Amino acid sequence: MSLWYRLTIAVGRLAMRVLGVTTRWTGEHHLPVSGPVLLASVHVSYPDFLFVGKAALARDRAVRFMCRHDVWHVPLVRRAMDSMRHVPVDRRAPAAAYLRARRLLAEGEAVCVFPEAGISHSFTVRALMRGAAALARETGVPVVPVVVWGSQRIFTVGRDGRRPRPDLRRGRTVDVRFGPPTTVPPDADLVAATEALGHTLTAMLESVQRLPEHRPRDGEHAPWYPAHLGGHAPDRRAALALDDVPRSAVRPTWGPSADPLP
Repeated sequence: MSLWYRLTIAVGRLAMRVLGVTTRWTGEHHLPVSGPVLLASVHVSYPDFLFVGKAALARDRAVRFMCRHDVWHVPLVRRAMDSMRHVPVDRRAPAAAYLRARRLLAEGEAVCVFPEAGISHSFTVRALMRGAAALARETGVPVVPVVVWGSQRIFTVGRDGRRPRPDLRRGRTVDVRFGPPTTVPPDADLVAATEALGHTLTAMLESVQRLPEHRPRDGEHAPWYPAHLGGHAPDRRAALALDDVPRSAVRPTWGPSADPLP
């Protein structure tokens, strides 16, 4: 583990301690302690990588995250990200990220991809990119689905047209859950494999969202909680006008509506 990685872990832990954030994780036994593995995680907040990374450390895995390429535009940050072997993703030209992730898997690394390619305003699993399924099909590595919830109350997408701002109130609880690994056969259809991932992530995410400690209080205005479960986030159709989803993404056949969105 590089010096930058250890330093980032230390800073992240300090920040979470100052904010009084409790991070819990379950299913970590599904993450192998060695060898290549692809984590496919939902994305509900900007600091999701901190919580997924912290949970993975319980298995002594330093995860290499696939992240927005513009993070690399800051020189010092670029140096840190390269040292930690994270992968810049330019959605307009994703091939370079795919090849780099494939090399990391060939070296036995744990790589985490956020297949939603952004945060859903509805806090449901939105359209998914096929990259995770393609990597798994080509390399044969196991795919471990991951959900994180609670972090959206700390720093997520802006609401009501406002710029996103962190909420620094203390005492939040963030849950990370790892699901059983699956594989994508060499002859698998990528759309079908991606749809299967969408259904798995949805079931896992809703199981955490329904925990009593994550539900809104009676009468509470909860724009951080999905509409179909009783919250006040935009419903999935309203979120279509807000989410910046690549046109090549696989549209949901999962989630609160059984009908695929246009």
